[in-house]
Amino acid sequence: FLTFGRYDIALGINTFGAFNVLNFGKKCDKIKLFLHISTAYVCGEKAGIILEKRFYMGETLKGTHSINIFEEKITMEQQLAQLQYHGAPDKAITSSMKEFGLERAKLNGWPNTYVFTKAMGEMLLGQFKGDLPLVIIRPTMIASTYKQPFPGWIEGVRTFDSFIVNYGKGKLTCFPANPNTIIDVIPVDMVVNAMVVAMKVHYAERHVCETIYHVSSSFRNPLTLSDLRNLFH
Repeated sequence: FLTFGRYDIALGINTFGAFNVLNFGKKCDKIKLFLHISTAYVCGEKAGIILEKRFYMGETLKGTHSINIFEEKITMEQQLAQLQYHGAPDKAITSSMKEFGLERAKLNGWPNTYVFTKAMGEMLLGQFKGDLPLVIIRPTMIASTYKQPFPGWIEGVRTFDSFIVNYGKGKLTCFPANPNTIIDVIPVDMVVNAMVVAMKVHYAERHVCETIYHVSSSFRNPLTLSDLRNLFH
């Protein structure tokens, strides 16, 4: 989970990477639909049921001002160029760009760089999709598989899985927290199933649309920290 990732890299991948793929897709003669995988956490830190609502171009969670994404890219490039001009070492550049990204995210109402840049990516897709149907899937924390190809499969150790692995290795000996806290995780094969079904439902739509799906577990099948503790023991 790229909570404090470098702003230049996160912006390049999560925001303009998605935009570049859209521009490529619009050049494909037989394209029927554009499916984008975002994250449920673009909605920010909220309680209760969160609506599957789109982001409009320039919208911020602060609500007190708007953001120009292309100017934001220029601001990032200027910050990076200044660091390079003054001969900052790679480690210092990485640290500074991480801090800068977090600063920009919080200024606009998002808790971290990752979700901020993912939200801006959604804005660009919604603004420039043209007559191409757009489906955005917003999963919560993606965990190992429930069934397919077999229970527990995952490549690498990410998000929630790192917590389990470090506990199993004895590296995480305690975790102070409210036992009633809900951890919203979703098995990766359920996310894939949602993607396939969404493509099937929307690929033949003749009207231009933007559809958003939250793929999560906390409302229907919540997992609390106390549940996790009981599973461990």
